[in-house]
Amino acid sequence: MEIVLEVWGDFACFSQPFTKVERQSAPVPTPSAVRGILSTVFQKPREFYWQVNRIEVLNPIRYISFKRNEVKSKVRDKPIFTDEDRTQRQTVALRDVHYRFAASICPRKEFTGTTEQLYAQALRRIRGGKTFMQPSLGLREFVAYFQEGDSENGKKPIPVDMDLGLMLYDVFDLHDYEVRKKTRPRPSLYHCVMEQGVIHVPPYDSPEVLKGDVLC
Repeated sequence: MEIVLEVWGDFACFSQPFTKVERQSAPVPTPSAVRGILSTVFQKPREFYWQVNRIEVLNPIRYISFKRNEVKSKVRDKPIFTDEDRTQRQTVALRDVHYRFAASICPRKEFTGTTEQLYAQALRRIRGGKTFMQPSLGLREFVAYFQEGDSENGKKPIPVDMDLGLMLYDVFDLHDYEVRKKTRPRPSLYHCVMEQGVIHVPPYDSPEVLKGDVLC
């Protein structure tokens, strides 16, 4: 079974790891970004995790460049005074984006219900437009709009082939759902290839996904 979600917005920025100061978007969403959007609509970390299967690019890939006001300091124990910490940074973002995501619900071993129950809950929330928070396309101010998608009768992906090389798969271990005061990142990568506007994402446990000690 799959959940198909169609997502669009005016702007998107899927920042790449090597652009730490000036933001530069990857040409397509990362599986991590897609999982984040799905999780804003429906998530039960102790019961399941989202496995992204497919990313379809429905609008041509177009860029836009502008400057944004950001703060230089990180939020810690002391308050931040934006007038003192404000700085302008260049952002290279995507504009007029439209995607279709296909993902599966992967129940955890501890889950005692049925997979059908989880899919039914997810579909009810999608069809009702319900979210835990406003979904975004990479940056909080880049609002994402969504609806249930249709791969067979919907808009066709763009006729473009691209080999994007190694791309971020996810920032965290999808099997680790323990709640901690401090996050424990575990980045993973995969070889991203787009064929006629469609990116097939391997399962997280696949050997195609490089993670852990392989990245060191």
